[in-house]
Amino acid sequence: MVKTLYVGNLPWSTTEADLIAWAKPYARVKGARIILDRETGRSRGFGFLEVEAEDAEQAISALNGSILGGRTVTVNEAQARQR
Repeated sequence: MVKTLYVGNLPWSTTEADLIAWAKPYARVKGARIILDRETGRSRGFGFLEVEAEDAEQAISALNGSILGGRTVTVNEAQARQR
């Protein structure tokens, strides 16, 4: 089973490959998405990681508050989008 993690405060230059490489030591990563602005195509500064459910808590503990590209990153379990 897969869990989705929210990753916030990302540097603008972060790629999906960067996100996967950063998380790989702590979780079996199944995929990553960087959310882009529809009009400009630039990163909005957050994204999502899909990890094995058994690895989610360990990944959150290890990665939340860590540094990526000079910025302190927020990591937690993704919540369903409010309409």
